[in-house]
Amino acid sequence: MAKKNKRPTPSVSAANIPPQKFEFNPDYSMVRKDLARIGSLAGFFIVALVALSFFLK
Repeated sequence: MAKKNKRPTPSVSAANIPPQKFEFNPDYSMVRKDLARIGSLAGFFIVALVALSFFLK
C-alpha cells in the first residue's frame, strides 16, 4: 500500500482577512418594469378571455 503524502493546508482565519465595508444596494427598477408589464399583459389576456367567452357561447 502506498503512503499518502499529506500537504499542509494553509490556515485561514477571521484574523487574517481584513474587514471589508460592503453596502448591498441593488437596483430593482428593471425588475419592477418587467413585473408591471407581465401584470398588464396578464390582465389584458384575462379580460380578452372573458370577452371571448361571451361571444363564443
